[in-house]
Amino acid sequence: MPEDLAAESAEFGGAERDESKALDAVMAERHRLLSLAFRMMGTLADAEDVVQETYVRWYRLEPEKREEITAPAAWLIRVASRISLDLLGSARARRETYVGQWLPEPVPADLFADTAGTPPNSSHLATDPLERVTLDDSVSMALLTVLESMTPAERVTFVLHDVFGVSFDEIAGVVGRSAAATRQLATSARRHVRRGRRAQVSPRQHDEVVRAFRDATVGGGIEDLLRVLAPDVELRVDGGGFVNAAPRVVRGSDRVARWFMGVMRKQPALRLERRDTADGLGYIVQNEGRRYGMVTFGVGGECVTNVWLMLNPMKLTNWSLD
Repeated sequence: MPEDLAAESAEFGGAERDESKALDAVMAERHRLLSLAFRMMGTLADAEDVVQETYVRWYRLEPEKREEITAPAAWLIRVASRISLDLLGSARARRETYVGQWLPEPVPADLFADTAGTPPNSSHLATDPLERVTLDDSVSMALLTVLESMTPAERVTFVLHDVFGVSFDEIAGVVGRSAAATRQLATSARRHVRRGRRAQVSPRQHDEVVRAFRDATVGGGIEDLLRVLAPDVELRVDGGGFVNAAPRVVRGSDRVARWFMGVMRKQPALRLERRDTADGLGYIVQNEGRRYGMVTFGVGGECVTNVWLMLNPMKLTNWSLD
């Protein structure tokens, strides 16, 4: 083989290897992007759509444009955030016509473990710890329901800054605001979080209260259940139009207790099997050996303060009976 041809072949092979490495690096960000998009959108199906569209935009770039991007991971996060911002408006419109109550999707405790924090090639995590909300449970139902009360811009800003550590200067380019206005969005979002959260309890206390709820529901009486429910407890049920469910929020310990006792009386084959959720101990609901639903809990003090019951089969795909 002539020397020039051999050199050309070696150069081509090197370029091909470099391109393969670059592709591997970009694809390695997929789980992290899914984690980001889930926090933005609240369901895995919507998050998958965001991630897919993000990669479509990456591959549509001219090779020269891709080579100019020095931090592909940061580029992917910015683009996924812009797509999420655009989709959140239409998602809200869809939820106005949703059959019954809409809830975010409950997910296993470890589904997005170790995906938050400072993105690669980013040096702008807030230095003042008071500027950040502690988010050990940043995919919990407790927080995701609070995120639903935010405007799309607040939600995107909160997730990017307080969960993923992106600077306000970069977020400003995503939401189309100044850095100062973006800081205000974050402040407003944190107010939502603080208003929506009760005093935190330890994981151990949370699980003890939840076990007491299960024991009272399955083998106890209404008085036993009333003792474990906060007076102002709220029950939300998402059936998605697939399953008969409470069309509105059930409020108050007496109403919630009677609702659960009524369900157990009408469907004696129901079984509760423990699962570790992002909120702590929860239960998958079985009906005659089939997956029927997933129930997760908010706990304050020694009582259940919130019950989230997911019956929509489209939001139960991450839960199996095994």
